[in-house]
Amino acid sequence: MLIDCSPDLRQQALRFGISRCDAVLFTHNHVDHTWGVDELRRFNAVQHGPIPIYAEQHTMEHLQRVYQHIFDRQNNISDSFVATLTPYRITVGEPIDLFGMRFEPIRLIHGRLPIVGFRIAPTGQRIGAEDSAFPLAYCTDVSAIPPETWPKLRGLRTLVLDALRHKHHPTHLTLDQALDAAERVEAGATYFIHMSHDLGHEATEAALPEGVHLAFDGLEV
Repeated sequence: MLIDCSPDLRQQALRFGISRCDAVLFTHNHVDHTWGVDELRRFNAVQHGPIPIYAEQHTMEHLQRVYQHIFDRQNNISDSFVATLTPYRITVGEPIDLFGMRFEPIRLIHGRLPIVGFRIAPTGQRIGAEDSAFPLAYCTDVSAIPPETWPKLRGLRTLVLDALRHKHHPTHLTLDQALDAAERVEAGATYFIHMSHDLGHEATEAALPEGVHLAFDGLEV
């Protein structure tokens, strides 16, 4: 299962040997999170079936507009090989159970845009099990966490959180802001994502407190 569908999906899938995709959950409609959707068609061919996708209303409308050739295939002038996707709309606070995993959409703010993150755990898991990375919260492209979302970040084993750079940015957390949020959440481990080139990886990693790390391509938790 994928969270978002980046423009380099094909490259990443080949690099890490991802041979199937059973679902995609979208956080928001920005192109760096959605412009890999065309590449899903190869998974359709390998799996011989459609792929369900999950998104809020405004994100789904974006996908259906940009990828009209997928969602209105009957109107394509020439029949061609396009992805076969089954859209499902999600709502903050209403969990989705997929293949033994529960994804609860949680509200985050990305500049002026309300987006979603996901609190993820296996269905039926004992919360806080020491041998698991779950519950895990995936929170990318965050500039603010609304008051109603903080309770959803309690009891996490793993927090994945946006930390763009040192300097203020209108739509992303700075490293210091992300560290403040991580301290408040008190997850067992925290991994920062969506860093810019302003954060030197080795130097930044060495300065982070215990249990907090910069993520990297190919990381497994």
